[in-house]
This record gives sequence, structure tokens and C-alpha cells, in this order.
Amino acid sequence: MRDLMPRLLEWQAAGARYAIASVVAVRGSAPLRPGAALCVRADGTALGSVSGGCVDGAVHDLALQVLESGQPRFVSFGHSDDAFAIGLTCGGEIDVFVQAVDDDTARALAAGHLAAAAGRPVVVCRVLAGPGGQAGGAVAVWKEGHLGSTGRPELDLQVLADARRMLGQDESDVKVYGTGTPDETRVLFEPWSPPPRLLVFGANAHAAAVSRIGAFLGYHVTVCDARPAFTTPERFPYAHDVVVEWPHRYLAATDTDRTTVVCVMTHDPKFDVPVLAEALGRPLAYVGALGSRRTQARRIHDLAEAGVSPDAMAGLHAPVGLDLGAATPQETAVSFAAELIAVRSGRGGRSLSPLDGPLHPAAHPDRCATR
Repeated sequence: MRDLMPRLLEWQAAGARYAIASVVAVRGSAPLRPGAALCVRADGTALGSVSGGCVDGAVHDLALQVLESGQPRFVSFGHSDDAFAIGLTCGGEIDVFVQAVDDDTARALAAGHLAAAAGRPVVVCRVLAGPGGQAGGAVAVWKEGHLGSTGRPELDLQVLADARRMLGQDESDVKVYGTGTPDETRVLFEPWSPPPRLLVFGANAHAAAVSRIGAFLGYHVTVCDARPAFTTPERFPYAHDVVVEWPHRYLAATDTDRTTVVCVMTHDPKFDVPVLAEALGRPLAYVGALGSRRTQARRIHDLAEAGVSPDAMAGLHAPVGLDLGAATPQETAVSFAAELIAVRSGRGGRSLSPLDGPLHPAAHPDRCATR
């Protein structure tokens, strides 16, 4: 949903009516996680996906029906081996909730988008089913405030508390309140966190390729180098920020967390040793550095001289990337991205075809592999 919001805001500004179809539950293997969304405008224009294609056509038609009737719908899709039947080919099952977006929901979605765009974690909550089976009511929640309501003040208090506990998380969830009572209510919680950061140090062709693939993977990309002639937005059109500064000084003054990725592309000791010494002293998701094995041997010696411990250096991925036979900057960027995904998911980065067992990372046991 968060990725779709810029276009949805355009629809809202134009006064267009639209429906949202959201995956609210997954059983077994399925192409996309809970929270995946397909948005359909009254003229049939569609954004997003709930299934990677398997059942999107059926959900698109259902969304148009919901727009016409005004009544939300729940529908489940399961496995089908029939190429002409409506169903998932991955063997799993998904539950999809479809609702026409009213003004209150649109305002809550817009508030959530603005909060996330400002770098604040936010959780958007939508009532799937309340007393009498009625859906409706939405609230965007961030640390300092919220906008919207579930329609029941006593429920708002519980939803706000639960939403704030989910700030910064990654997984959507459905919570049930008043189970077994006439007031039983199901609420979908969708955390929208700021994108993780990719800090690319160096202003060369390899850095340009890495910045491009990093943006494609959904990172907020910063390219930093001390040489102003080479460190320009024109040379790095896919970077969100282009900074002229000595890399170690920039990193020392920059907030990072366990989702931040550092990729050092300079392979010049006067640049990469100080910035790697700074990076390896921080809890980061990944630290990689370009260079030959000879460069890496010298780098390890220089880092030790700079006081970096062997344990800290064990977290350095250098030479950067998986063994794909990469030769060009673009191929090196693919190699880096492959290693980053493997590290993030705890996988070995081997070819899938000779292996047995689940294709997807254990952290997401209900996801179908996307290669």
C-alpha cells in the first residue's frame, strides 16, 4: 500500500472513486505477504497486486463490483492445477478483503503516507469487520499522534496502543477485539516504516550501478565521495542524496541502524580504510567493499593498524558480492545485491535447482519464492 500511495493521492486529488483489495491472511506458500494490495479505480485502472498475477484478474472484477454495490467483500483463493481456473499455483491460500475507499479512509491513508515520507514510522489500521459484520473506519498512527478513528472511542484506545507497539515493524497483522461478543471486531494493521538506507561510498561506475540496484530494491540511497567533480546528481540519477564529503566524516555524523547497508566502492586506502573502520564499529545490516584479493589483504592489515578487532572485521564482505563471475560494474552490482539478499535472509546464495526444501527464507515461511 505504501508504494502505491503517491498514485492514490493523485486519484484522490482528482476525485476518483477507487477500491482497495488487501491480502489479510496467508496459509502455505503464496506469492505475496499480508498487506499486499491491488487498487482499482472506477474506470478499471489498476495499481499493485495481491498475487503476482494468479488471481489479480478475479480480484480486479470483484473490486469493481464492490465499487458498484458499496459493500465490502472477503474472498479466499486456494491452489489450482487447472491453468484455466482461478487459483494460486504456489499451493497456498490467501484471504483478500476488498473495500471501497471513503473520505475518512482516504484521509487516514494520506496521513500515513505523509508521516512515512517524513521519515516517521507509521501504522495504518483499517476495520475489516465490526459489530453486525460492518467494515469501515481507519486510523493512521505514529509516535506523536494519529488521524482518523475506528468509529468507536473505546476501540480507538486499544488500537492506538497496539499500533504504537508495532511501529518500526515490517509485517502486517490482523487483530481481533471482543472475541465471541456482539462487538467482535477485526482490524488490519499495516506498518509503514521509512525505507532502509544504503550508503554508497565512492563516485565511480561501480557506485552508479550499485546505487541503481539499491533504489530498485527499495533502499533510500546516498552516494558520498570527497571529490566534487565526480560527485554530482547527474552522474548518480538513481541516488536520493549525493553528498560531497570525506566518507568517514559523513558516516560519523550520520545516524544508522540495523537495517542500514554500507557499500564501499572506492578501493582507495585513504578513503576506504577510515570509513570501514567507522562502519565496522556500528551495528549494521551489511558492510561490503570493492577490491581484489590483494587489495583486501592490504585492507585487513590497515584496518588492524587502525584498531579494528578481528571480530569486527569478520563482518566485512570483501571482495563484495557472490561468486557469479561478474566483470562489469552492472554485473558487480547484481553480485552485491544477491549477496545482500542472501545475508539478509540467512541463505547461502547457491543455485536453487539442485536443492531440496523451502525456497523462501525461514523468516517468511508463507512466502512463495520470487527469483
